[in-house]
Amino acid sequence: MSNIYFTKQHEYVKVEGDTGFCGISNFAQEELGEVIKVILPEVGKKVSKGDEICYVESPKESAKVYAPVSGEIIEVNSKLDDEPELINNDPYGDGWIFKIKFSNPDEINELMDEDAYNKFIEG
Repeated sequence: MSNIYFTKQHEYVKVEGDTGFCGISNFAQEELGEVIKVILPEVGKKVSKGDEICYVESPKESAKVYAPVSGEIIEVNSKLDDEPELINNDPYGDGWIFKIKFSNPDEINELMDEDAYNKFIEG
């Protein structure tokens, strides 16, 4: 998973060229418990790093999802409308929430790699 980076709010971005698949980390989905609903962001929306862009709901709570980097939302995972549990089952694969086209790719350098993230959640 060397092309995946994390925020302190437990979002991730899996980098593929000048775009990235974004979602919540395995740690975040474990903390939330069973995901029952995802409010997806709007395709075409321009966001800045740290903007609140969508919600993931479980019986325990509704969690805000923030943009890990700045850019434009170019795709959303509409499968989550009918299968929100994909976030629990495969957060880094089928459970991605949105795809973003980077407006400032250098922001990736401000995120944690997997090793740093694992230390962060243990700490």
